[in-house]
Order: sequence, then C-alpha cells, then structure tokens
Amino acid sequence: MTSNVEDVFSLTKEDEAAGVTGRMYIPKIISQGPAKEWIERRRLTIRPWASFIDQKRFSRPKNFGEMCKRLVKNVEYFQSNYVFVFLGLIVYCVITSPMLLIALVVFFGACYIVHLRAAQSRLILFGRELSPAHQYGVSGAISFPFFWLAGAGSAVFWVLGATLVIIGGHAGFHELESAEGDELQMESV
Repeated sequence: MTSNVEDVFSLTKEDEAAGVTGRMYIPKIISQGPAKEWIERRRLTIRPWASFIDQKRFSRPKNFGEMCKRLVKNVEYFQSNYVFVFLGLIVYCVITSPMLLIALVVFFGACYIVHLRAAQSRLILFGRELSPAHQYGVSGAISFPFFWLAGAGSAVFWVLGATLVIIGGHAGFHELESAEGDELQMESV
C-alpha cells in the first residue's frame, strides 16, 4: 500500500514535460488541495495594511464590554492580517536564533534524505523494512536533541505570547470598521 506522503514531492509527467526542475518545484501538498485553498482564501481576505495600522483608528475602549466586542469583531475582520503578523514573528524568531536555524536545517535535511532514500529504494534495518512514515519519525527523533539545545520550546512560547499580546492589543484598541451593511442602532426613549 502506498501513501500520499511518498509522492508529495514527486514531479508528475506534466511537470517534467513543462521543464519543472526540483529546485523550483513547489510540493503538491502546497500547490494544490486544501493548503492551496487555505492560502488563496487568506490572500483574498487580507485587509489593506494602511487601514490595519492607521493610528487615528486606535482609542481606548469605554468599558470591558466594548473591548470584548472589539476583540471579537477585529479578530474576525483582520484575521488574514493577523496570520501574516504571526508568520512574521515566526520568521523573526528563527532568524534571530542561529541555533534554532541550525536545528531546522538538520530536521529538514534529514527529511529530505528520507525522501530521496524512499524514492530510490527501501530501507531495511535489523531485517525489518521501515516505511517512510517511520523514517520521518526517526529523523524527528534524531533532530529532537538539536531542537532542545536550541531552545525551540521557549521560542514557541515566545512566539505565542508575542502574538497574543500584539494581536490582542491591536484588536482591543482598534476601533471597529464600519461596514456598509450595518443596521442602524436606535436607543429607546
């Protein structure tokens, strides 16, 4: 039984006929399917950055209820912008931590070696054949000490904490965007 994991990075005959090489090839899992649809939705729903960072639109909420309302509405409205903020914080964290960068290179290098090895021949260890999934697990286990030494756990919590503070602060203090379809709200007399 073959799995989709084995052919995620493989080129189709159409790709080879079009002259696509391994260096410029985007894995199928990203170039088609649910990942592509998700990325396309994020790209289409991104709000203008000028509106996102407009300082005139920031104010202190009157009370806790208004702050909660702003949080919910702004997270929904600026969801794609917040995804890019999150990804930017991840890139910043990786770039500023050389050991984490080395650990990621080791992990992805091991996965690439497993991918190449699985495409060429089967790996037999102690008389048992290891499936590609098991080989990826072994590469993760080999990379784990590097991630531990690089402080990947603290990096993950730093990124999550910074994301919550930045997004929470922005969503809580950014005034709500007025949509054209909003109903008029009237006070009772």
